[in-house]
Amino acid sequence: MGPHPEDEGVGRQAVSAVAALADGSRRRMYEFIRSARRPVSREEVAAGVGISRKLAAFHLEKLVEVGLLRASFAPVGGIRRVGRTPKVYEPADADVRISIPARQPELLAEILVDAVLAETEGATARTRAAEIARARGTALGAAERARHRGRLGAERALTALGGLLARSGFEPDRETATSLRLRNCPFQPLAGRAPELVCALNHAFVTGLVEGLRATSVTPVLDPHPGECCVRVSAAG
Repeated sequence: MGPHPEDEGVGRQAVSAVAALADGSRRRMYEFIRSARRPVSREEVAAGVGISRKLAAFHLEKLVEVGLLRASFAPVGGIRRVGRTPKVYEPADADVRISIPARQPELLAEILVDAVLAETEGATARTRAAEIARARGTALGAAERARHRGRLGAERALTALGGLLARSGFEPDRETATSLRLRNCPFQPLAGRAPELVCALNHAFVTGLVEGLRATSVTPVLDPHPGECCVRVSAAG
């Protein structure tokens, strides 16, 4: 089971955005617009980076196409003049990142922040973090379970689980028909600083996925290997 179309679309857009910025002129234009802190016109951009207005227009539209800029029609600098309102450009609300292999420091940060906020005298932040990671996994697993009918035997469960884990950056590898190993930890290099904490969160997250899928035929276990995620999922028993 591969990624959902929307996940593939986000990935393609990120690659397109990075490719667009590989061009020196586009990169300078993007930096110029970000530094302006206001919408700027084609003429301003062209003058700012030292290229023709026509060439600037071509590159600007390409940056809009890949989602790095957004365009609108507005007075430059807020000053209205007689004539046609010019087209202006400003940075889009885009956070473009490409990491190979996949890394998800934001997810780990969200879990830890939520854990600190939920900490009480009776439950430490570490305990809350595991609960939150498990709950996130359960929600994702339950959403995936809604797409399947009937009981999930070990092979079907591992196939469904593999799709979820692939979209989460774990690079699942089907070692055998009844065993799934995770070849990548999305939380590296932070896992190297706190392996026990991160491995516990990974295990809690995958356990939640399994519970959300209602896949009683498989079990996630801690089975650390250098350079890989510490979790393996195998047929129960």
